[in-house]
Amino acid sequence: MAASRALAPRFVCLRQPLEATSPRARSRGHTISSQTRTYYSYEHDPTPPFTAAESSILSAALNHIPHHGFTASALTLGARDAGYLEVSTNLVPRGPYDLINYHLVTQRLALGTRIQFPDAKMGVGAKVRALAIQRLRANRAVINRWQEALAIMAQPAYIPPSLAELARLADEIWFLAGDTSVDTSWYTKRATLAAVYSSTELFMTTDKSPEYMETERFLDRRLDETRRVGGVVRDVGQWVGFTGSSVLNVLKSKGVRI
Repeated sequence: MAASRALAPRFVCLRQPLEATSPRARSRGHTISSQTRTYYSYEHDPTPPFTAAESSILSAALNHIPHHGFTASALTLGARDAGYLEVSTNLVPRGPYDLINYHLVTQRLALGTRIQFPDAKMGVGAKVRALAIQRLRANRAVINRWQEALAIMAQPAYIPPSLAELARLADEIWFLAGDTSVDTSWYTKRATLAAVYSSTELFMTTDKSPEYMETERFLDRRLDETRRVGGVVRDVGQWVGFTGSSVLNVLKSKGVRI
């Protein structure tokens, strides 16, 4: 059921007690009251995260990234390819960042349709690894330009939305992997996966090995470290310290000087 979701979700209102609100529901920006709650719904057609014009221009612009990078030139060429006047790039007011965000959002939303788990015995951890690798592979067409993208995302105005999208990716991976935790581990898992994925993504920009095998090995080492560290987080103090370190690592991997 989750695999069929390809675009941003809609929400429905259900009457539930406060305790029934899951961390995932809260992470989707749902309002919380003692009587009525908004919940993630698979029963409605999803609302596209981009307008038709934005999608036409940005998807066409992606084809020009290998030669022009995440630049205004790529957007101009994309608009022309999509049949729009060059001035139509005003439809994407954040310029190159909108192109980066389009890549991030569409690749995240495509995860559920690109990978299936027919083996019922496959554990959640193995699924998380498979989903992370699948997402990393989606960067191959733009990997030679990805450090440029990271530099743009590290600009002060774009750090908050970049980290928010990274958090949504971590949430999506855990959700598609079948994570059902509702305690504080829900937050720990997503914070650590965000840090692991971000550092692996940065490593991939310098990986020259065949089929990016060294990137997969790097990911495996980071996931193994996370499992070992996660096993010793016992109290709030340790959790805050570990999460703080994770956030700092994410920011550094985005090129932010700390």
